[in-house]
Amino acid sequence: MSTIIGYARASSEDQSCTIQEEALRAAGCTIIRSEKRSGTSREGREELETILSFLRPGDTLMVTRIDRLARSVRDLEALVDTIKERGAFLRATEQPVDTSTPAGKAFLQMLGVFAEFETALRRERQLEGIAKAKAAGVYTGRKPTVDAARVLELRQEGLGATAISKRLGIGRASVYRALEASEEKK
Repeated sequence: MSTIIGYARASSEDQSCTIQEEALRAAGCTIIRSEKRSGTSREGREELETILSFLRPGDTLMVTRIDRLARSVRDLEALVDTIKERGAFLRATEQPVDTSTPAGKAFLQMLGVFAEFETALRRERQLEGIAKAKAAGVYTGRKPTVDAARVLELRQEGLGATAISKRLGIGRASVYRALEASEEKK
């Protein structure tokens, strides 16, 4: 017996999955898994990974829209391949996506291209906004999380990058950046 498993995702903690969950329930999902994670990669998306690990031949993974599943063509293709390998299908409630049909597969690929394009445009607009804010003196960036003076002090005591990173609980790359920045100031 095949199962229709719903997957709902919101990008941040202040967003809700309720509307997606209701739509998935109305579409016949008997199991619904939700999470609040970025969709730009599969990393850290435990609920999605749980669903993928339990898909059986004939099952359907249902989402409301493809962008709830993936934001790049590469990630979407990898997810579809995983679903296909398990003998399952992918469907969307708000889009004519159904990987059990040729037309549904074609539409899925087109949506993936558009989702990736939209993400690239959003990133470009974000970078333009940051550049404009910096030029106006409004944006100063994230507060430094590394105490550069302490890194330099430990280096002068003879500690190497690995020892400094362990002592301060930071990455070695951060140590090197702090040391490089102090050299540039000289």
